[in-house]
Formats: sequence, C-alpha cells, structure tokens
Amino acid sequence: MASHDMSRPDPENAHSVDPISSDDYSSPTTAEKAAGTTPGRMWVPRSRGAISGILLILLGLWGALIPFVGPYFSFSFVPDEAWVWTSGRGWLEVLPGAVTVAGGALLLLSAHRAVASLGAWLAVLGGAWFIVGPVLAPVLHTGDPGSPTATRPASVALQQLAFFEGLGAAILFLGAMAVGRLSLRSYRDVQRAQTYPAT
Repeated sequence: MASHDMSRPDPENAHSVDPISSDDYSSPTTAEKAAGTTPGRMWVPRSRGAISGILLILLGLWGALIPFVGPYFSFSFVPDEAWVWTSGRGWLEVLPGAVTVAGGALLLLSAHRAVASLGAWLAVLGGAWFIVGPVLAPVLHTGDPGSPTATRPASVALQQLAFFEGLGAAILFLGAMAVGRLSLRSYRDVQRAQTYPAT
C-alpha cells in the first residue's frame, strides 16, 4: 500500500486549510449569539478600537472637567473659579468633551462596525469643535471662552493648547485614525466571518 505523501495537500480537504490558527476563530458562545456579536460582514474585533477608545474617553473627561477643577491648581481660564458654570464652558468644553467620551465609549465597547464608526466620527466632531469652537464663539453667541489666567507667555500657550487647540488636535488625530481603521476590512476579519456558521 502506497504511503501518503504528507508534503502534498489533500485535495479533498484543501478547502479547510486556514492559514490562521483555528484557535483564533472558535465557535461563537451562547452569550455572543444572544448579544448578536458573532462575526459577520459588519463585525469588527473590539480590540481594534480599545486603545483609541480609552484614550478618547480620558481626553474627553479632561476637556469637560478641566475648566471646573483647573482653578484648584492655578491652571484655568477666566473665570478662575472652580465648579462655576458659564455658557462658554458648557458649549465650548463640556459639550465637545461629552461627545468625545461618548465616541470613545462606542469605540471601546462595540463590536459592530457601523456603531464603532459612529463613535469614531463623534470623536472627530468633538476634537474639531475644541479647535474651532472658541473662534466661532462670537459668531454663534455660545459664550466667551475666557482667557488663560497665566501671565508668562509659555504658560499662556500651554493653557491654550491644553484646553482647546492641542486637546482638540489630539482627539481629532485619534478619531481620524479610528475612522481609517474601521473603513477597511482586514484579512483576519474576513477569515473570522467566513469561519463562523450563519446564524
């Protein structure tokens, strides 16, 4: 009886050869089925947006809370008072900060490509508003963003960047990266979607 040549693929089982370990694509759990997170065309691994999501949540919290807690350590805009609500703080800092936190949370928690993409775009909008909001404030009558309480030029620049332009640029960068990653389906995404049985 002729021995089987292990170096040559078995044509009957050629379709089952998967270049990626089968451990990466185990059968869906009951919880995954119940939650509707089993892979499909719109499935995306949560790990893809995890780091961006966490960073965006932290940056959004910073942007929304720093105007209220900054006065405690002499890092603030006028009015230099902690936990004082103004329309400028609400429209120009709390609103984009909250939108960024919401976008980061969707990126972190969602395994659905459309929902995660919505989170990424929310972050982009939040970051853009941090940048352009203070410039448009007089036009839109959203309230005065105030001015840095620092007196030295370097400190003034640091406060301006930490409250608005620099913070917005960092959020916009992370959000745009997430949008780019979610706009493409990787080879691993396709393989995983094909491995799971239709439900």
